Amino acid sequence: MSLASDVPAGSPRLHLSKDVQQIVYRLLAAGLICLALGIATDAFFTTNNILNVLRQASLLFFLASGLTLVILTGGLDLSIGANIGLSACLAATVIKATGSPVLGTLTGLAAGCAIGICNGLMVAKLRIPSFIATYGMLWVLHGITYYYMAGETIHGFPPGFRQIGSGHFLGIPIPVYLMVVFLVAGTIFAQRTVWGQQIYAIGANPVAARLTGIPIHRRLILVYGFSGAMAGVASIVFLARLNSAEGDIGEAMTLPAIAAVLIGGASLFGGVGSVFGTFIGALILTLVLNGMNLLAINASWQPLVTGAILVFAVWLDMYGRKKA
Repeated sequence: MSLASDVPAGSPRLHLSKDVQQIVYRLLAAGLICLALGIATDAFFTTNNILNVLRQASLLFFLASGLTLVILTGGLDLSIGANIGLSACLAATVIKATGSPVLGTLTGLAAGCAIGICNGLMVAKLRIPSFIATYGMLWVLHGITYYYMAGETIHGFPPGFRQIGSGHFLGIPIPVYLMVVFLVAGTIFAQRTVWGQQIYAIGANPVAARLTGIPIHRRLILVYGFSGAMAGVASIVFLARLNSAEGDIGEAMTLPAIAAVLIGGASLFGGVGSVFGTFIGALILTLVLNGMNLLAINASWQPLVTGAILVFAVWLDMYGRKKA
């Protein structure tokens, strides 16, 4: 994302590329939301609330960042919420059985990644549409998780492990540091590597991508595996944050993750979007929900607002494509 190279000679203004413009617009939207909430309630611009917003945004970003790569290829992963549930329960079981947070963490990450690879194989090798493949996986994972947990709850983990989700370093929540790491790594991967550019090419025109020699099947397996791995990361952070695991953990996170990606400027048709845009989308959605809590708006309205924002983001994408 850089300044456009075709600025007319002698022009007094800088002309930003379309990608940069989209980022700037969303940053302005986030700033306006902050300003409005700061005026509406004195509790918004407090240190505790700002840190809480960043922590909540980081949890959403973990899921949404992996999903971004899937959507860039023109696909969709509806199994991420259920992936969190199974991965967290497996990780919790290993931690309680062995007393080793390291083994539990590796178990959660491996389970999440394996589920993502299964999704990628169904989409790439079996040619099942991503919506159907991942929706079916969602129900399979729910069934396995509910059967495995049998209504039980696993709770009580070592203090060191809990620091991942609820600890602080220099006054900043640990999940925020993790978010920055994955934000930088994801942005570099998508924008500055050959694999990242191939992912954009697949979403923009899969036929042309195949004709230019891009290994589409391998890249699809890669992005779904990465989406699953990020669900595994989210499962560990959720587990450490909540200090308990049960069958429905993460179940409500799929819709907000999709909304964050689309609010951040990604297109459901593929080829458009960025990991940094998804970060801004996660921040905007978190700010809206945080504002509703501060203003004592009934929590029952939050799913409605999330759904409305999602529909509006999709409409903007379709309107922009039609206009273009």
